[in-house]
Amino acid sequence: MTIERLDTLLAAISHTERVLILTHNDPDPDAIGSAVSLRHLLVNRLNVTVKIAYRGIIGRAENKALVRYLDHPLQQFSRADLVPPVGIAVVDTQPGAGNSPLRQPIDVALVIDHHPWHSETTSARFAEVRSDVGATSTILTEYLQTAGIELPTPIATALFYGIKTDTMGLGRSGTIADAEAYSFLLPRIDSRALFEIERAQVPADYFKSLVNTVRATRIYRDVLIAYIGWMKYPDLAAEIADWLLRLKGIQWVVCLGAHKDNLIVAIRSRHQRGGAGRLAQTIIGSLGTAGGHGTMAGGQVRLDGRDPEILSRQINQAVLAYFNISPEETSRSLLIEGE
Repeated sequence: MTIERLDTLLAAISHTERVLILTHNDPDPDAIGSAVSLRHLLVNRLNVTVKIAYRGIIGRAENKALVRYLDHPLQQFSRADLVPPVGIAVVDTQPGAGNSPLRQPIDVALVIDHHPWHSETTSARFAEVRSDVGATSTILTEYLQTAGIELPTPIATALFYGIKTDTMGLGRSGTIADAEAYSFLLPRIDSRALFEIERAQVPADYFKSLVNTVRATRIYRDVLIAYIGWMKYPDLAAEIADWLLRLKGIQWVVCLGAHKDNLIVAIRSRHQRGGAGRLAQTIIGSLGTAGGHGTMAGGQVRLDGRDPEILSRQINQAVLAYFNISPEETSRSLLIEGE
C-alpha cells in the first residue's frame, strides 16, 4: 500500500464532517473488524465524526462476543443516517451486492471489499476492491500500516479475528498479503479476549438446530445438502455449513434455512479451484440474490408467503442439476449406522 493510495482514499471522504460506514447485512467478524478500523483511520486523519451501521442481525455467539468486546460500535441502519451532508463508506460488500444495506442507488464515497467487482462500484469516488486477498480486514490493516497510526489492542484483535475467520486461519483463500497482515497483527492482539470470543457460549436452541439439520441432511456422492428449517438468525446457515464441511468425503455443502421472509442459502467447498460463487449464482439465479467467490458463497430468496421447505427442494434440484446428479440417484443420510 502506498502513501499516494492512502491520500486518495482520504481525499474521497474529506468533503464532509460526518461519515457513515456501512457493513453488509448481518455483519461477520471481517465486516466488523474492517468497519472499526476504517473509523479509527478516518478519525485520526480527518476531522470527522463516524457512525458504523448495519441492517439485519448480529446473531452468532462469537460475533455477539466480539461486538461486546469492542463496546458495541455498530448501530442499526436508519434512513435518517443518509440525510446530507454525509460521506458514505461501504466495507466488506459493495453497492448492488445482494447483502448490501443500500437498496437503491446513492452517492458513495468509499468502497473497500475483497469480493468480486460489482458494476455499481464504478460510481464510487474511491474503490479498493481486491478479490485476490482473503479478507477485507487485510486491506484495512495495510492502510493502517501505511498511515503509521497507533493500533489499539481491541482493533488489532478485531482485524486479526476478521482475517482468521474469513480465511479459516489462512487455510481457506489465504494469500501472502493475508499472512503478512496476520503476522503484523498477532503480537498486538488480546489473545485472552480472542480465546473468549471464539469459545462464546451458545443457547440450547443452537444444538436443537444442529440435530434437526443432521436429520434432514442428504448426501449425493461428495455433495451434502442440508435444510435447517426456521432459524433464529440468518448466519446460522453459514455456521452449520462450515461445520458440515468437516464430514469425511464431502467436497461441497449447500445449507438452507428460513429466517423471517427469506430463504437463506450458504455454500462451502473444499475444491482448490473454488467455484462456490458460480454455484450460488447458478442455483439461485433470478429467484433472489447471490454472491461469493472461491470456497464460500451464499444468497437469499424472498419467500413472499411460499413454504420455505418446498422452495428449498426447488433449489436442491438445481444443485443436483449443476453437478449432473440425477434426482433418482440414491442419496444417503448422516444417521445411517455404520457410515
